[in-house]
Amino acid sequence: MRLNRMAASATLHCLTGCAIGEIAGLMIGTALGWSAMRTMALAIGLAFVFGYALSSLPLVRGGLSVRRALTLVLAADTLSILTMEIVDNAVVAAVPGAMDAGLTEPLFWIAMTLALGIAFLAAYPVNAYLLARGKGHALTHAFHAGHGDHAGHAGHHHGEHDHSRHAHAAGTTEGH
Repeated sequence: MRLNRMAASATLHCLTGCAIGEIAGLMIGTALGWSAMRTMALAIGLAFVFGYALSSLPLVRGGLSVRRALTLVLAADTLSILTMEIVDNAVVAAVPGAMDAGLTEPLFWIAMTLALGIAFLAAYPVNAYLLARGKGHALTHAFHAGHGDHAGHAGHHHGEHDHSRHAHAAGTTEGH
């Protein structure tokens, strides 16, 4: 059960960064009068930037250097974000008229909501698979703020340890 909560949390975390980046990119591209393809490229790029940034912040707050946090996040989140972006953009492209809908049109927001929901469902098993093998979000989990001096982690190399199977001092994985 803990693995499912961690996978859902990791996927929701990824979805948040992707949604912020995509919507910001679409707003910027639209405001600048860019083509649909150029705007989509910006939105995808910003989805990765915001996804990585949101994952890095708790690690830096937990005491890691920005460089170390980014190294962990790149290893932990890239597959999840990539899965989400591929599915999200494929769904938007498949909805008739969605690519041409403006930000003020309901079709845009309906397509975006549908696309992000389906992308969540696609990325969830990716995160569950990675977590079950001590990869993905498990690489970053032990470094989040609130884990103090990592009591109970002595002797474990965090990059190889399956964090989905042991309790942290807080006794929960929610919020990670």
